[in-house]
Amino acid sequence: MALDASKKIKGLFGETVKFEEFTVDSPEGKAFNVTSSTNVFVNDQLLPVSIWSDQEEFQNYIQKIVGEKPEIKRCVSAHKGYEVAIIGGGPAGLTAGIYCARARLKTILIEAERLGGQIALTDKVENYPGFFEVSGKQLIENMEKQARRFGLEIETHKKVNRLTLEGAVKKVYAGSDVYSCKSIILTGGLTRAKLGISREAEFTGRGVSYCAVCDANFFKGRKVGVVGGGDSAIEDAIYLSRFASQVIIIHWLPELQAIGMLQEMALNNPKICILWEYVIQELVGNTKLEGVIVRDLNTGQTQELELDGLFIAIGSHPDADFLGGLVVTDEYGYVMVDEKMETSVQGIFAAGDMRATPLRQVATAVGDGAIAAISAERYLSEKGQELPEKCAAVR
Repeated sequence: MALDASKKIKGLFGETVKFEEFTVDSPEGKAFNVTSSTNVFVNDQLLPVSIWSDQEEFQNYIQKIVGEKPEIKRCVSAHKGYEVAIIGGGPAGLTAGIYCARARLKTILIEAERLGGQIALTDKVENYPGFFEVSGKQLIENMEKQARRFGLEIETHKKVNRLTLEGAVKKVYAGSDVYSCKSIILTGGLTRAKLGISREAEFTGRGVSYCAVCDANFFKGRKVGVVGGGDSAIEDAIYLSRFASQVIIIHWLPELQAIGMLQEMALNNPKICILWEYVIQELVGNTKLEGVIVRDLNTGQTQELELDGLFIAIGSHPDADFLGGLVVTDEYGYVMVDEKMETSVQGIFAAGDMRATPLRQVATAVGDGAIAAISAERYLSEKGQELPEKCAAVR
């Protein structure tokens, strides 16, 4: 549970840390539509869950406030006997969990935040086979229910900070917990760079998107903007021009950084125009995006552009800091795998957005997760791991 780390820390710092718990029947519970939750305060300052759910980060944070010495004995909980540990709770991780648990492997999935990753923020998903239209939230809830039905153990709000190898045993460190396992599937996903302006999170999935391939179909005949000037941004603009009535590239520099071929295609596309040396200052709209206010970097003047959609393509990075060079990655930090989703280290697999791949979609993540799980099962079998008998009648 997310509270475990904060309760252990409270034992060290006493009244410096305070809890405020509420249930579904309370005004807060009704307002936030939750069954139960907790606010954590340090010296009467409310902390975000990303800090207090990780014991090590929480401890460091409090020490800065109260001036305690760093030599504090940590309470470590050891979890042994897992055959598979899955790091990341997006579509790839949940699919891997379904396959591993269904194969009766003792499996745990560890997620730093909530389940779902990027797709959980998507209002509508239209390109996942079998669903004409489904919200990302509902899709993830269905995956979670299916995974739990097969016995997958799930731990959320636990941030993995490192991995170690001790012979055939692999250890996953997540705050004050250590999970020993025989194999690992990395499904940590990626983080897309944000503009960092007001209301960006509010409009995500309501006009603001970070994936043109995912959401272009929602903007047929509409006017959209693309932020960025690199390969990804220009590729997005060209792709969006197949659907949108007009695509406006908003770029803060006087020239594009994309390769020459992409630049030529964009500059010769009648649906695409470029605002050179402009930045977005504000997002406009009520319940969904209706436009943006842009500022000319040369004159300082601002103007409002009416837009139905805004696609942000200013970079991304895999959530793989905890790997510490353990497995081979490409120049951008994405994990390299073979056709079996196996990394450069035997028994460690990677799937979904954090691996080097030409396409990052729910469908490809699910496929990756299934392959990684089957490969992990075969790896354990080949290594002599005692797996459940498939048919007790056969001797």
